[in-house]
Amino acid sequence: MEPPSAPAHGGRISWHRLLLAVSLLSFWNLPATAQITIESVPFKTAEGRDVLLLAHNATEDTLGYSWYRGERVENNQLIILYRVDIQANTTGPAYSGREIIYPNGSLLFQNATQNDTGYYTLMVTKNDLQREIVTGLLRVYPPVTKPIIEANSTTVTEQKDTVVLTCIINDTEVSIRWLFNGQSLLLTERIKLSQENSTLTIEPVRREDAGNYQCEASNPGNSSLSDPLRLDVKFDSIPGSTSGVSDGGIAGIVIGVLAGVALIAGLV
Repeated sequence: MEPPSAPAHGGRISWHRLLLAVSLLSFWNLPATAQITIESVPFKTAEGRDVLLLAHNATEDTLGYSWYRGERVENNQLIILYRVDIQANTTGPAYSGREIIYPNGSLLFQNATQNDTGYYTLMVTKNDLQREIVTGLLRVYPPVTKPIIEANSTTVTEQKDTVVLTCIINDTEVSIRWLFNGQSLLLTERIKLSQENSTLTIEPVRREDAGNYQCEASNPGNSSLSDPLRLDVKFDSIPGSTSGVSDGGIAGIVIGVLAGVALIAGLV
């Protein structure tokens, strides 16, 4: 796990730059009567990532900060406190070892888990010993398991068969979307989805429906994509024919017949 001050890599946030920007904005732009607020950054957090409870407007005439688990200030729920005058912090009973408090009162959770989901309370003690208390919500979303596509058939005949594809996933509270050849699937009168998007029905199937199908399951913090499922569509290239032979196959047959006729004619 990289320290919060390290440069961002991949989906990580540059906490050092974010906190510096917020501090500068607070110093130059905020009125003296601005209320303290808490913002979750990012707002939608995936399990295993870092998340910051960013304190706004909390740095003026401040003696110290105290963070608590829950919606009330209770000593047995103390996570960590920070004394501004001596630049030191003290951990409490609710400290997990993954929390870091910053001089502006913000609280970083490293490697967030679903158990971190809940309300958190910040108490700001001013130099005149007056206290301000504000509560914020942190929501951590679980990982999404990889979905699997089941099909009633993967080789079908144009204008005769119906294709039913089902996206199988054990997770709850997820959204499902479908992709065709890597692009979002366009619905038509023939191509329809069930109410929760878990079942895709193509009726009747056409040759342009041949290709790779995938389903993607997601929650606000994570997503997962299934392996491609290949659908093959047989079709009659000559009206009235039921052979299902492709145009190239029929052309080869015709050429072969003509060659045979020419050979026989040359022997007579």
